[in-house]
Amino acid sequence: MLREMSVPTGPAVAELLPQLSSILDGNSDDANCDAVLPVPAGDDREAGRLRGALSPGSPIQPEAALVVATSGTTGTPKGAMLSADALRASGTATHDRLGGPGSWLLALPAHHIAGLQVLLRSVLAGTRPEILDVSDGFDPSQLPAAVGRMSGRRYTSLVPTQLVKALGDPAAAEALAELDAVLLGGAATPVPLRERAEAAGINVVRTYGMSETAGGCVYDGVPLRGVEIWIVDGRVVLGGSTVALGYRGMPNHPAFADAGRFRTDDAGVLTDGVLSITGRLDEAISTGGLTIVPQVVEAAVATHPAVRECAVVGLPDERLGERVAVAIVASAAVTLADLRAHVALTLDATAVPRELYIVETLPTKGPGKIDRSALRAALAPRRPAV
Repeated sequence: MLREMSVPTGPAVAELLPQLSSILDGNSDDANCDAVLPVPAGDDREAGRLRGALSPGSPIQPEAALVVATSGTTGTPKGAMLSADALRASGTATHDRLGGPGSWLLALPAHHIAGLQVLLRSVLAGTRPEILDVSDGFDPSQLPAAVGRMSGRRYTSLVPTQLVKALGDPAAAEALAELDAVLLGGAATPVPLRERAEAAGINVVRTYGMSETAGGCVYDGVPLRGVEIWIVDGRVVLGGSTVALGYRGMPNHPAFADAGRFRTDDAGVLTDGVLSITGRLDEAISTGGLTIVPQVVEAAVATHPAVRECAVVGLPDERLGERVAVAIVASAAVTLADLRAHVALTLDATAVPRELYIVETLPTKGPGKIDRSALRAALAPRRPAV
C-alpha cells in the first residue's frame, strides 16, 4: 500500500528521520511495509495535486519504498518508484565520491528528491542534519550560524538560484567556503556562476540526475559508482543501481522500456567518460531547479481576453538557467504585469512568465505545431514588452 507522508518545513522536518530510517531499512513503521509518498505540509494545492495523480491509499508493488513526484510544478506529475536498495546505493555512492560520510545542511524543500536525499544521507551517515526554514524562501543570512553548528565533514545541496543569493552575501559565501562540498543541481549551472563560486573558495560539485535516478547520479560529468551512462541517438540514458523501478501506475512507460535503464529527455555527449548535457529533447523549461510545462502555461495565458494566440518558451538566463517567456498575438493592449497577475490566479509563481513579447504571428511547423526553436531564435535579439 502507498501511504502519504506529510513533510513540514523548518526544524519539524527532523521528526521524519525515524520514518526515513525505516524506508532505508526496506520497511516502514507499519506492519504491512507500506511505501511512502511525501507531500508538502501547508500547501493544500500541491498536496491535492499529488494525491490526485499518485493515489495514496491504494496498492503498490512490494519492492517500492518511496514514491517521489517528478519535479514538474505544472501539469500532471509522475511518481518515480524508488526501492530501498536504490536509495542506499545513491547515498553510499555520494559519500564515497565526496570523501566519506558527514553532516548535511538542508536548505531545500524536503518533499522533493534533492531535499529528501539530504535527509536520507544524514540517516546513512548516522548524523543529524542542520535544517534551514525555507518556507518563506531561502535566506542566505542563516548560513553562517548553521554551518558553524556543523562538525566533521560538512556538506549541503543547493540549486543555482540559492548560490546566486549566497554569493551576494559575503558572510554566507564565506560560510559555504567552509563546507567540504556544495552539491549544485536542479538546473544547468552557468559558467559565470561557477567561476564566481570558485573565486570565493566554494567547492561546487555539479550534479546531474532526477527523481527517476534517486537524485543526482552524475557528479561533475562522471557517474557515481554503480551508475552507467549511454548516449542513444543523442539521448542520455542512465542505468544502474540508483534507477527507479518505474512510474507509479504507468507499467509500460517508454522511459523505462529497458529494465534497469531510464531514458531521459536530455541530449548529451560523452567525451572520455565525462558527460556533457547539450540541451533538452522535450519542450519543458528548467527554471531555478524546477520544471515548467509550456502547454500548461499557454492554457492559462490564453484565457486572458487580450490574447489571441500565445506560445511559451524558455530563454537562457544566467541566474535561473532558463526564464519563462511568452509571445502573444494580441487582440487588445496588454502589459506584462497584467498577464503575470492573470496567470498567477491559476498557476504557481514559478510558472508565471517573466518576459512578454508581442508578435504578429507565431512560427509553426507541420500541422500547426508551434516551432519553439524558431520562436526562441526570433525572440533572442528583441527587447521584451513592459
